[in-house]
Amino acid sequence: MLKKIIVLLVFFIVSIAGIFFYIGNQINVYLQQPLQIKVPEIITIKSGTNLNNTLILLTENNWISFNFISRLLPRFHPEFSDIKAGTFQLKPSMTLKKVLQHLVDGNEYQFSITFIEGTRFDDWRVTLFSSPYLKDTISNLDEIEIANILGIQRKKLEGLFLAETYYYTAGTSDIEILKRAHSQLNQFINSKWLDRSPNLILNTPYEALILASIIEKETALYSEKRRIASVFFNRLNKGMRLQTDPSVIYGIANKYNGNLSKEDLYILTPYNTYLIHGLPPTPIAMTGKSSIEAALNPEQTEYLYFVSNGEGEHIFSKNLLNHNRAVKQYLKN
Repeated sequence: MLKKIIVLLVFFIVSIAGIFFYIGNQINVYLQQPLQIKVPEIITIKSGTNLNNTLILLTENNWISFNFISRLLPRFHPEFSDIKAGTFQLKPSMTLKKVLQHLVDGNEYQFSITFIEGTRFDDWRVTLFSSPYLKDTISNLDEIEIANILGIQRKKLEGLFLAETYYYTAGTSDIEILKRAHSQLNQFINSKWLDRSPNLILNTPYEALILASIIEKETALYSEKRRIASVFFNRLNKGMRLQTDPSVIYGIANKYNGNLSKEDLYILTPYNTYLIHGLPPTPIAMTGKSSIEAALNPEQTEYLYFVSNGEGEHIFSKNLLNHNRAVKQYLKN
């Protein structure tokens, strides 16, 4: 009798062990299944979502196959129970195990937003509004209201943010992005201001920013920026008007139809550098680092003029005679 009991007990223990082994093996197979996606997907896990609910969400999206064994996963793998709330990116190369570890680690997806050099604040507002998972707080505000929120004591926000790529997680507000862009601009220009070339006709970093924005609009070539900066400084030193078309275009705003006419050059605005002396009152565009560096460290040249060569570069001249020849050549081409 005792022998039978021992045999039954051993059989029971072996059976239980076998069942646990089978379940454990099936769970491992379940965890190693690759996601059924061909492109990266975004998933949002709400606060309070547990492991079972997460598996249901993945199944409902047809990203993993249903398996009755999934309900036992929390018992066999409690390390996957602490699912974090947030928005995450899932990649085709991921297995379910990697997905769950990713969600437990809380590595939220970093969205990116890129502000292009030479664009205007109005363009930035459109970019912010159209960026995914970014909280809109400024679409119904004017520039002065936005400036007040940012603590900026100016009526125009043009040029006051560094053109760069910024990263954010879902739920970040647009005003937070602008705060970072403004802070990074201040840090960069203030540090470069301390290392500026001597004897520049610039009184403040803001004036440097104004000039940098003009340089930004005149050329996209890094190799030309410091030379173009030298032209503007040479003209300022001689008391000449800057006569830069992008500033005129900025001043006439919606009146500009894509072609700058001679009549446009006689429209008096604070930005018409054919009629006013010195710099315009504000930047005319957002700038990148290279244009700021050029404005604070221009080349040492005697150039007073430049004109496009029709191939994306410019021809620089020291006098009006040579400049007019370059203009004729440009028009001829």
